[in-house]
Amino acid sequence: MAIIIKTPEEIEKIRVASRLAAEALNMIEPHVQPGIATEELDKLCHEHIVNVQHAIPAPLNYRGYPKSICTSINHQVCHGIPGPKKLKNGDILNIDITVIKDGYHGDTNRMFFVGTPSILAKRLVEVTKKCLMLGIEAIKPGGHFGDIGAAIQQHAELNHFSVVREYCGHGIGKDFHEEPCVLYYGIEGTGEIMRPDMVFTIEPMINVGKRHTKLLANNWTAVTKDHSLSAQWEHTIAVVADGFEILTL
Repeated sequence: MAIIIKTPEEIEKIRVASRLAAEALNMIEPHVQPGIATEELDKLCHEHIVNVQHAIPAPLNYRGYPKSICTSINHQVCHGIPGPKKLKNGDILNIDITVIKDGYHGDTNRMFFVGTPSILAKRLVEVTKKCLMLGIEAIKPGGHFGDIGAAIQQHAELNHFSVVREYCGHGIGKDFHEEPCVLYYGIEGTGEIMRPDMVFTIEPMINVGKRHTKLLANNWTAVTKDHSLSAQWEHTIAVVADGFEILTL
């Protein structure tokens, strides 16, 4: 499958959906406190997306996924399913929200501290966010997708963290997941060439320990094999003539 070049009208629709996803993350932030269950965060996000934004939470029933958002705690790498487990002081939490508005998707996620994080957890979250931004800064027409992965990998490993390799960012638009697969590791000057009006996510997953992950019995949630902390940040990006536009601000 080829990478879909979007029309200006399509990019505007993705921009709207992306802003709604970012706004839902802003809405939920005050509720991320010790003692709240992740299923309660899911319920609040679902009601906000459906009743306030008049949009659709993309994860719900996507390939059988049972909830409206993903909530990944501590050593959970991605696709954590909200449930009755209550957050406790010191946890780090990733909330991943994808919204469909007028048939187009916007996808973003963010790390949250529950109470007071450890020094290591705080450093991991900050380094992972910087990895995302360095990956984004590598975007330009004529650049290679390997440039993005190389920038992320170099910064993570410079800080003695590891980069998850089983998952990737992805093209996005009418479909939740489109070409290309945007890796978080790589070699500069390799991979497909970026062109204006490509739209995709960058969502690096960075671990304190080794990079290896395993899938839990629910067939969704990935965790670190060595039980070390993991963090992730994500934006949806459009390639534009002079570089990039972050759509999920």
